[in-house]
Amino acid sequence: MLAAAADRERTMDVLKAGFMEGRLTKGEFDERSARALTARTYGDLNMVVADLPAGPGAPAAQVMPYQQAYYSPIMIQRTNGFAIGSLVCGIVPFFGGIPAIILGHVARGQIRRSGDRGDGMAIAGLVLGYLWVSLWVLILLFGIAHS
Repeated sequence: MLAAAADRERTMDVLKAGFMEGRLTKGEFDERSARALTARTYGDLNMVVADLPAGPGAPAAQVMPYQQAYYSPIMIQRTNGFAIGSLVCGIVPFFGGIPAIILGHVARGQIRRSGDRGDGMAIAGLVLGYLWVSLWVLILLFGIAHS
């Protein structure tokens, strides 16, 4: 497994402790430091510090790879597609608001069941959809009253 910069730094800490405790001479420290800084794998790092303890009274240091728990993937919730569609249909005046209302209600139902993200977008699409429908109704009533 390839070693990271943090792994090299931990190895350098073990080397510094060994030098400060008198376990390494200046020449050994310099030579091992150069090998640690150019090491590519955990095996290379382990060979550099295999005969040194990790600290006073500690067993021999083993530079170990990170445990899987440190690298737990971030679970990103997906955003509901109907919520996105509702918001887009609410923003674009060409649709007239009805698709935004339909998609918004469908999205909110799906979000309640699945736990997806996008409830705010669905609500915004609903509000914009209802505003567009209200505007069209007012335009039609105003047109009928003046004819």
